Amino acid sequence: MKIKSIETFSGEFVGFVRVTADDGSQGWGQVSPYNADITALVMHRQVAPWSLGRDALDIGALMAAIPEREHKFPGSYLRRAMGGLDTALWDLRGKREGRPVCELIGGAPRPLRAYASSMKRDITPRDEADRLLRLRDRYGFDAFKFRVGAECGHDVDEWPGRTEEIVPTVRKALGDDVALLVDGNSGFSPARAIEVGRMLEDNGVCHFEEPCPYWELEQTKAVRDALALDVAGGEQDCMLPTWRHMIEMGAVDIIQPDVCYLGGITRSLRVAAMGAAAGLPCTPHSANLSLVTLFTMHLLCAIPNAGKYLEFSIEGPDYYPWQEGLFRKSPYDVRDGKVAISGEPGWGVEIAPEWLARSSYRISEAT
Repeated sequence: MKIKSIETFSGEFVGFVRVTADDGSQGWGQVSPYNADITALVMHRQVAPWSLGRDALDIGALMAAIPEREHKFPGSYLRRAMGGLDTALWDLRGKREGRPVCELIGGAPRPLRAYASSMKRDITPRDEADRLLRLRDRYGFDAFKFRVGAECGHDVDEWPGRTEEIVPTVRKALGDDVALLVDGNSGFSPARAIEVGRMLEDNGVCHFEEPCPYWELEQTKAVRDALALDVAGGEQDCMLPTWRHMIEMGAVDIIQPDVCYLGGITRSLRVAAMGAAAGLPCTPHSANLSLVTLFTMHLLCAIPNAGKYLEFSIEGPDYYPWQEGLFRKSPYDVRDGKVAISGEPGWGVEIAPEWLARSSYRISEAT
């Protein structure tokens, strides 16, 4: 069964992919969010030429061949486009076999404990604590992640004193029965990260994400070596050798690949396996409610080293207006702080026809 066509439906933030095989089988995937219109072009220029006419079921061979064919382009955009092909092919295979993707990769659907993930820094500590309380009471979340420092902040806080205020404020508001995680977004030097980390430990925070510039692995390792709480990272990294080095050097306690940034399920399984061999849990990055969170749910239901949580964005249309109206029916239903896969074939979701009709369309076809 050969790949006959690859179609993209894209906007600036989201781009969906439909792959059709020569027997009429189809599957839907998604290129990485953000600049998805650029990534869609990369799909047709640098991914489709090496994919059309190839075996639609040999996903691993394609994911290995494309980077070699495009070896002069080792960076993020190629992987973001590859992820669109990979995820569409997994959906195609799941629909052919009548099974959800998680079963194809060795797992089974199960409810996943979610942590409510805040993306905001332009919010006061009191207001952040209040909205997390509302989410706890409405949806039953018992784990929350919020932001400290400033994104790539060079030790400069979002405003003076915010980090030292928000941590105890959230802890006091939510009490000791919830898990607290924080994200530094590459904001600190090692010395400042360790100082902040001590304060996090004093307040019972269990997870310190990306404390230092993520590309400076030695800095992150210095923080990990100094602190007792778990240091996490890896969401931005798309090169498998970088992942191998990160894991072998002991830079983090928790690995956080992003299925879309990394290049799809096939490559994410490889990273998860590296982590499992080193005894590291995998808690992937999935910071919006496009398909990336659904992909992550299937992944977590299959890997042996799944972390404690699914990252689940709490941001609505005020923050992410572009994630509204993507699906005919949302696949994300939070109950008692957990989210579950439907168990339907493939990804078990249908893209909203109205969204597709508004998108920019392009097709590459086998000759």
